[in-house]
Amino acid sequence: MARNRFDVDENLETPFSIKHLLRAGTYIGRHKKKMVLSLLYSALSAAAALLGPLLVQRGINVSVPNRDYGELALLSLGMLAAIIVSVLFAKARSQYMIAVGQEIIYDIRKDLFAHLQKLPFQFYDDRPHGKILTRVINYINSVSDALSNGIINFVLEIFNLVLIAIFMLICDVRLSLVVMAGVPLLLIVIFLVKPAQRRAWQDVSNKSSNLNAYLHESLDGMKITQAFTREEENAGIYDRLNTNYRRSWMRAQYTSQLIWVSVDNISTWVVGAMYLVGLAFLGPAMQIGTIIALSSYAWRFWQPMLNLSNLYNTFINAVAYLERIFEMMDEPVTVDDAPGATELPPIKGRVEFQDVTFSYDGTVNVLEHFNLQVSPGESVALVGPTGAGKTTVVNLLSRFYNINGGQVLLDGTDIAGVTLHSLRSQMGIMLQDSFIFSGTIMDNIRYGRLDATDEEVIAAAKTVCAHEFISQMEDGYDTQVNERGSRLSQGQRQLVAFARTLLSDPKILVLDEATSSIDAKTEKLVQQGLQALLQGRTSFIIAHRLSTIKNCDRILYIADKGIAEMGTHEELLEKQGKYYHLYTAQIED
Repeated sequence: MARNRFDVDENLETPFSIKHLLRAGTYIGRHKKKMVLSLLYSALSAAAALLGPLLVQRGINVSVPNRDYGELALLSLGMLAAIIVSVLFAKARSQYMIAVGQEIIYDIRKDLFAHLQKLPFQFYDDRPHGKILTRVINYINSVSDALSNGIINFVLEIFNLVLIAIFMLICDVRLSLVVMAGVPLLLIVIFLVKPAQRRAWQDVSNKSSNLNAYLHESLDGMKITQAFTREEENAGIYDRLNTNYRRSWMRAQYTSQLIWVSVDNISTWVVGAMYLVGLAFLGPAMQIGTIIALSSYAWRFWQPMLNLSNLYNTFINAVAYLERIFEMMDEPVTVDDAPGATELPPIKGRVEFQDVTFSYDGTVNVLEHFNLQVSPGESVALVGPTGAGKTTVVNLLSRFYNINGGQVLLDGTDIAGVTLHSLRSQMGIMLQDSFIFSGTIMDNIRYGRLDATDEEVIAAAKTVCAHEFISQMEDGYDTQVNERGSRLSQGQRQLVAFARTLLSDPKILVLDEATSSIDAKTEKLVQQGLQALLQGRTSFIIAHRLSTIKNCDRILYIADKGIAEMGTHEELLEKQGKYYHLYTAQIED
């Protein structure tokens, strides 16, 4: 798919609407008490700060001409008190908002991560993981301040604007109207610039996502890069993506600065016009204290305008990120518990595929009218050419994907009607990718059953012949392994993953290329443990090395969207069909 590329910009499936902000408001609403207190403290801080120019006006117009030094002292104390009160309330408000911002980050990230846990394999197949990480980390960090401080500051600046306008009108109505005359002009500028700003920040969002996606891919593939001496080529690709990001950022900054420049110029013009009208046209009738006070209020009047323009830029950025975040939150969970899904009772392990049809992309079927019946405790091997559908069969049994037609039954129960947890908790699945988490070896094996004792973990490791190499490591089972198990060989990673699967004590066991990276000597030991493990369990074993599945009860040769051949090892050899040719080819090799 085109979107599964680091160099392809993402397209939003739906345009931004007010619903996004209302939805974001639900996260703010969880902390409304702190938000209200923050708003109250902000209002008190702003009101205290605005008392200053009125006290100055009184001092210049009345106290100084009357030489009333007592009143001047009181006015000075009043200004000092107003400053202290303003600072204290501003500090309290800042502390509340820091806490609220972090809590909003926590809530959004928790909800998004919980949703990611439910999304099907298809979602991760179609998207670079770096782009997913960008949304979970970068974008949420970017919107947190807008949803906490931004909302409070927006309300506060509106409050300041109204309050300053009232104080200006108290000083002088005529000059106040001169100051406010620039507001309509600013609104026109904002209306004209708004669409370009939104497009610019959406482009920044895309370029940032592309950059992170390639960085994640490059780090994951560093061994291959160095093995094939691709360092210079990769550096060139990264430089191109980095350059695109820088250019988009500069374009976005340019459009954002248009608002600030407009506010700065308009405020300068109207303050100059206020002085001209006050001194040239109103003449001696205008007291100097009134002009000084109104000048102070005029600059303060345009400061909220400037702050609001900056907040507008913040909201524009946040909108671009909110679109991405909510788009991922709205990604449908296509593989989920059906309405009224029931708990699957403890199973015996009878598996039936009835007329199953499946396609990954909705166009080309991997399986068509697939039928299979497996008895409890039976071991079934799946072999065949790459891409024929072997892994698909076990993926459908585990409900990692939804089938397009037919039914998959466990003990006669359609798995589409049971909860995923009750289904998968009774299955032990070891996929081709033996993923090892960062942590201890003990923790990695216990991942299969979190309540398992140390003794049970060690017993599982002994069964698959992992105990010997684990015991030889510096801290034994408490040895720390890195992400993806980079300290372990591929064979050791598979043995640890094997032990993890066995520990879950499943009724149905799925082994997808479980021994592909184990040496021949270790493989013989593992086979001994497997024979004991498979007793009483229904098992599906996918293998390209046919020597590992000769003792299975049945072998299925998967080809041409179904079962081409089926039987025991000896029966299939006697037929001298596809399995025979595959087996003899391996012997000759």
